This record gives sequence, structure tokens and C-alpha cells, in this order.
Amino acid sequence: MADTSVSLAGVTFKNPVITASGTFASGREYAELTDLSRLGGITTKGVSMEPWPGNPPPRVAETYGGTLNSVGLQNPGVERFLAEDAPFLRGCGARVIVNICGHTVDEYAAVAEALADSGADMLELNISCPNVKRGGIAFGTDPERVREVTEAVRKKARQPLIVKLSPNVTDITEIARAAEDGGADALSLINTLLGMKIDIRRRRPVLANAVGGLSGPAIMPVAVRMVWAVAKAARVPVVGMGGIMTARDAIEFIMAGAAAIAVGTATFRDPNAAVSIAEGIERFMDENGINSLSEIRGIV
Repeated sequence: MADTSVSLAGVTFKNPVITASGTFASGREYAELTDLSRLGGITTKGVSMEPWPGNPPPRVAETYGGTLNSVGLQNPGVERFLAEDAPFLRGCGARVIVNICGHTVDEYAAVAEALADSGADMLELNISCPNVKRGGIAFGTDPERVREVTEAVRKKARQPLIVKLSPNVTDITEIARAAEDGGADALSLINTLLGMKIDIRRRRPVLANAVGGLSGPAIMPVAVRMVWAVAKAARVPVVGMGGIMTARDAIEFIMAGAAAIAVGTATFRDPNAAVSIAEGIERFMDENGINSLSEIRGIV
């Protein structure tokens, strides 16, 4: 039988399939619909130091080949996460990655410090969300700011640190190198592309925030290209994401150089999508005589 296990910064995952932040709040909402223990890992929704209300509705809209969202990292804050979600996640049977967010460098660092004993296996530093007024993409598009916030969080984080990169930049490899220089143990990409949808009858944007993050299969070719470029330029492992709907899609990312992949929008259509993709990867390996994913990783 094929060995689907992968390693990210010294953390071993039973398979390369991880849920994408923002699509699994804590995993609890999916527990009755799919077997969480069959996932490689679960990445939580963004966790901030204090509760964030998010953006006003409407904040989700369907579009060609995907969805637009401007949720704005709504979450109840790290204190409630530790009290309510962390205990559940520790018993889910998959690796746990906590996505962290903040308005300032100090806020990011404080959340990382607060999560030291949370039981999380890794942290994911969200410096690429396009839907918040402060923080988020403001950090993720400036190499110096990327290095600064990564360095500050790396000093406080007890777990290995993944830095999530924004595609809304001119040269994503420059951003990746800045994150590495700041101490990133791994990189994840891509976050959503900035997009807009207009209601032509009302003559105004569909989203209350006007713009939002585009996810889903429409962005996959962009994501594959960026993962391919960063995997060649980076010294640390890469988690690829962006429009993965099937095992075939996931294998494209792995062949482009991703050590693991994350599934997001697909779970809104099918709550069992991530598990199905994990099973599909294993079938592909068995059918093609592939013993380990290292045999095809970065083969392109």
C-alpha cells in the first residue's frame, strides 16, 4: 500500500490533505458529516487576541467557478478558542494547525504566545487576508513587513510556523523569501484573489464590503503557477491551495512542488470533499506504482 504520509517542519501528517482556514471553524461543524480522523490536518478559522465582529452582510456571493467572500476574519477571540475549540481539536484524530491574525505585529505575537499550550501542532500566520481594514493584506504585500511580523511571531511561537502568502502581489517569490528570512518553517499559498461582483439592477456591489476574496476552481491555475514558482525558490516546505476540488487537482499541486495541500471551497459543496481527495490520492498512487509522494513531488 502507498505511503501517503508527509512531513512539514518536523511534523508528520498521515496524508497530505489539510482543511483550509476559513472553511473549518473548529471542525466541530463537520464532525457529524465526515470522519475528521481521516484527514491529514485541520486548519482553524483565524484566531485573534480579542473577538472580531467581521464585516457586515452580505459577505458571501457565488460567481463563475467559485465564490467571493468578505467575512473579515470574524472569530470569538483566543480565550474562547482555548476554552471551547482547542479541547475538541485535540481529540479529532488529525493534526491541528491554528491560523492566527491580528491588526498589529504585537497582536499577532500575543496570539502566538497565548497558543503555546493549546495542543496545536503548528501555527499558520495569516498575513494575506484581503478582507480586513488593518493587518492582513497590508502586511502580506510588503516584503519588509512580512519579514518583520514573521520574525516577531517566530520569537513567541512554540510550534513550527507556517506563513500564508497573498497572491495579490507582483512577485510572490520575493514575499516567500522575506517570510523565510523572518523565520518561517513552512509556507502556504495561495490565499484568495481580490475580486468584485456587481448587482446590475441595484447598481452597486453585491458584497457590503464592495470587494472580497475569490476562491474556488477559477483560481487554481494561478495557484498552481505560484506554488510551482515558490517551491523552486523556497528552502522550506510549501502547502499548496487554491481551487482544489478533486484528487487530480491535489496531485497537480504536489507535482508542482507542494509538500501538502489544503482543501477549502470544495467542502461547502461536499463536506466529505477533503476525505474523498485523500482517498483519491492513495488510489492514484496505488494505480501508478507510486510508493511515496516524494517520488512525484516537484517533478514538473
